[in-house]
Amino acid sequence: MANNTSSEYDAIIGVCRKLFIKKTTDYGSAWRILRMPSITDQIFIKAQRIRTIEEKKVSKVEDDITSEYIGIVNYCIIAMMQLDLPDDARTELPADEVAAYFDKAVIETKELMSAKNHDYGEAWRDMRVSSLTDLILMKILRVKQIENNSGQTLASEGVRANYQDMLNYSVFALIKLT
Repeated sequence: MANNTSSEYDAIIGVCRKLFIKKTTDYGSAWRILRMPSITDQIFIKAQRIRTIEEKKVSKVEDDITSEYIGIVNYCIIAMMQLDLPDDARTELPADEVAAYFDKAVIETKELMSAKNHDYGEAWRDMRVSSLTDLILMKILRVKQIENNSGQTLASEGVRANYQDMLNYSVFALIKLT
């Protein structure tokens, strides 16, 4: 099963990327206007909705849990792109440039996933999707605390690593849901 992780990961990212590029074509790079705490809050909203649906077993809005996890993946990538782009970078970016930034963020994050999968023996495969949701919510709270501390940490990894973990947990959840 471990041998399938890379191809399963790529397939999920392919779905997320396709949607992201379509939305970039529709909306441009309007996300460039978002400050980092706003991106974190968007991820929080999506993760909290997933948890609510998991607990209540009912959704009153059309988007399903899968769509919300895809949204988390894409917002995590937006966060990493925002971290890479200078503050004074233009707001409107061409779709091909956005695609290149997207791919760079994914490559770095997939490498992290591969290293952690090696060390943890793909433990995520034995986890419940609801536990992945909880881990994402915990990471969001960590990021919010780091943001509230003006990005300063004493002993922990910074916000980028937390966004990467949230992206990877979301991909794992999507793999488990398919």
